[in-house]
Amino acid sequence: MSETRDVVEEFFRRAGAGEFDRIGELFADEVDWDVYGADEVPWTGRRTTGAEAAEFFRSLPGHLRAEELTVRRVLVEGPDAVVLGYMRQRVLATGELFATPFAFHLTVEDGRITRYIPHEDSLALARAYGAVA
Repeated sequence: MSETRDVVEEFFRRAGAGEFDRIGELFADEVDWDVYGADEVPWTGRRTTGAEAAEFFRSLPGHLRAEELTVRRVLVEGPDAVVLGYMRQRVLATGELFATPFAFHLTVEDGRITRYIPHEDSLALARAYGAVA
């Protein structure tokens, strides 16, 4: 198995197990990170350090309650991986459900994640968060 696949699978194992306090350990000191979405959603936006990535995951349970995380396929080419799946989460601030297929682009270099770009239904997320009608 490739290093990229191993790290990515461990990332999703920890996420699925709710080990958000340990996910940050998988990130490099410098990261290319962008979570697209409405500015009103507190966890969207750019981050550039592993410390910011770790804080993101530690704070996530204060915003969302995961109800389902299904990885359907992991495609790896060299340091890059694309993960296809489905997730369903409850937004704690509103009680609304956020459900979406996803594609995550992760890059692994020297055993650590250096790129994290999730693609999900950001409009559905903004609506569930109450940011847009």
